Amino acid sequence: MKHINDLTEEGKKSVSKFVSFHQSPRKSNIMKMRLIKFFLGVLFLCIIFSSCNYLDYNESSQYEKDNVFSVFDRNQAFLTNIYSYLPSDFSSVDGAMRSSATDDAKHVWDLSAIQKFNDGSWNSVVTLDNQWNSMYSGIRAVNTYLKESAGQTFSGTKYNSDYAAQMQQFALYPYEARFLRAFFYFELIKRYGDVPLVTTVLTPDQANKVVPAKFDSIIKFIVSECDSAARKLPKTFSNFSTTKETGRATKGAAWALKSRVLLYAASPLHNPNALPLGDPKWIAAAKAAKMVIDSLKSQYTPLPSYTTTFNNLTSKELIFERREALSNYFEYANTAVGFAGGNTGTCPTQNLVDAYEMKSTGKGINETGSGYNASTPYVGRDPRFVATILYDGAVWKTPQVLQIWNGGLNAPPKSNATKTGYYLKKYLLESISLDPALPTTGLHCWTIFRYAEILLNYSEAMNEAYGPDVPGGDPVLNLTARSQVNVVRNRTGVAMPVFPAGMTQAAFRDKLRNERRIELAFEDHRFWDIRRWKIGNTVKDIYGIDITKDGSGGLTYTRKLVENRIWDEKMNLYPIPQTELNINSNLKQNQGW
Repeated sequence: MKHINDLTEEGKKSVSKFVSFHQSPRKSNIMKMRLIKFFLGVLFLCIIFSSCNYLDYNESSQYEKDNVFSVFDRNQAFLTNIYSYLPSDFSSVDGAMRSSATDDAKHVWDLSAIQKFNDGSWNSVVTLDNQWNSMYSGIRAVNTYLKESAGQTFSGTKYNSDYAAQMQQFALYPYEARFLRAFFYFELIKRYGDVPLVTTVLTPDQANKVVPAKFDSIIKFIVSECDSAARKLPKTFSNFSTTKETGRATKGAAWALKSRVLLYAASPLHNPNALPLGDPKWIAAAKAAKMVIDSLKSQYTPLPSYTTTFNNLTSKELIFERREALSNYFEYANTAVGFAGGNTGTCPTQNLVDAYEMKSTGKGINETGSGYNASTPYVGRDPRFVATILYDGAVWKTPQVLQIWNGGLNAPPKSNATKTGYYLKKYLLESISLDPALPTTGLHCWTIFRYAEILLNYSEAMNEAYGPDVPGGDPVLNLTARSQVNVVRNRTGVAMPVFPAGMTQAAFRDKLRNERRIELAFEDHRFWDIRRWKIGNTVKDIYGIDITKDGSGGLTYTRKLVENRIWDEKMNLYPIPQTELNINSNLKQNQGW
């Protein structure tokens, strides 16, 4: 199992990776000294907290723990390291994005473990995306922080000029930690359902006997923690008189988590007996999203250009993210063959391409009057298509034009060429060079919450509770479902035709689900949306495009079946890892596994 002593390198990197410090050169030197102290603190923790169970800590050396938690810089560094448990989906499953286990993508490497999601060969022994240990390690770190930091006064620095400012900051740390713990629990329950709910530091014997809590009770716990954190956390840390820190949990992050959690709780997987209208869980989800809209709209709007939203720490709609060190590994994993260093990885499917509507009409390509022309399939599509996917004829790393027709520069029969006829663009930094003679790196930033998701959450919840054009009975719910999805479609650089008035609830649901798929593509939503909506059995057939070029240069596009995947309803939840069942007999395997 993964313990704090396995995270030494992560700990050393965490301050620079997950929190940005904007300060003077003098303060930069101070920060270097703080980092040295932090490394010493991590060394202490490696010795102190070694243990055989992810839920307990060894209490053997109170002196060293005091040495960590009673010093402000080390206390701060311990909390900052907890941010290193935040997940991302930059090739998170054996080199592939989780999207490659959805109808949005196909990973080019058939031997990648991601394929086990698709062929049904995963189980409680052959686990995938196993976050059990990692999330409980993060939870354990939070529980320890809350226990050991309580009541600290940092008396050794009380006469320093910045002591009052440090104490102001320290007062927020428990709420940051509680938000992170709530987030970790959400990562667990969306995978495993019922899991142990642990909020204290346990002994090894206690840890091996914990009893799972029900999904709904953990939802209530997460919501309560989000409410508590939101009451205390600031909208931004930029106004603090000490170091200007970004990347930490804010009021918006806490409310965004609450919005997502209640949306999942209201969805068919966890709310199978929902009322067709007026369901209380959908109403609660709508209210949670509306809280963000009413309180923080001016902070996150207007929505910026879609093309400038990603890998951009200054994006106006960014609510919360995981920072990454300067790197080029995502580019190595996903750049198309035919480019220097191109390996190919997660490739968009024809299924996803077909989901992009026509710009002029706002209709799907198979709808009457859409304006779609099969002989020029990429012309006139939703602008988010060209911002997300590289297709035949697209320009990438100017002046190179992609050739994905058979025999082209970026196409079969080249080894590792795309099997779907497309390559990934979103999150890739075009400016990065993979030339082995002069490789470069760049900043990657995994979006966890952004404002467009909140608007889509609200639209979905309101449609399920009241329909497309009806405001809620509660005065808080005074915006319709249709009005808020249209804010997303009207964003800069997209400007898609609005959802029309008068749609039925079912028609609006289908179109909104498609909108969510397009807007949030490759942001790790589709994988979970398929499960919470219980539509896995309808998205098994994976298609690509076969492009041939004739002697005169004309192109023929032929849709092809790339893969027929296995789906079983048990896959809506992960199996509890068998190693955990062996340790704790109180754990129960999920149905079907």
